[in-house]
Amino acid sequence: MTKRAVVLLSGGLDSTTCLALARRDGFEPVCLSISYGQRHSVELERAKTVANAMGVTDHRVVTVDLRAIGGSALTDAIEVPKHDDVSQVKAEIPVTYVPARNTIFLGLALGLAEVVGATDLYIGVNAVDYSGYPDCRPEFIRAFEGLAALATKAGVEGKRFTIHAPLSGMTKADIIRAGLAAGVDYSLTHSCYDPALDGGACGRCDSCLLRKKGFADAGVADPTRYST
Repeated sequence: MTKRAVVLLSGGLDSTTCLALARRDGFEPVCLSISYGQRHSVELERAKTVANAMGVTDHRVVTVDLRAIGGSALTDAIEVPKHDDVSQVKAEIPVTYVPARNTIFLGLALGLAEVVGATDLYIGVNAVDYSGYPDCRPEFIRAFEGLAALATKAGVEGKRFTIHAPLSGMTKADIIRAGLAAGVDYSLTHSCYDPALDGGACGRCDSCLLRKKGFADAGVADPTRYST
């Protein structure tokens, strides 16, 4: 019998790779996308496209409007930083950090896992080519596993939850190579924090620059449609 795993799917490069790796690992994926008031909501359309392309039969979308909290360039009236080169991306925590986002996302994924009888969760956090987000670190993932054991009926009954973060120690180029080997079509994905009205990527935000560098370092053509 195929085991189920809940996969957090944003429609971006990393989460799409995670979905492919979950399937490669033999799991039947239950995908969860979060509409949180993000300015780059086009990613939700891409998540649906990716899920369909990968044969996902259970894809759910939960709405949690984090604009009510704000505090991030992705959910508030704060300008998204733009740069001309990836070397200008700073290691400090940027204004695109969404307060407690991955804690909220994993909490929702954990609830879904209990409902569908899964004890495995996949999240596309990355601790190498990342923009200083504290909730992308391996320490956070391990801490959340401990929380899951204490905070759920399944955990109290002795079931152990595993939070898979297979991209954690990989560069963006490594991630792209792994995804291509697992059959990912990256033209379906979206990474830009500040897309144009037509959905085209800006090409200058941190996420776009890291994506561009990843494809260049992997020696693979970048299929992204940039607006400039």
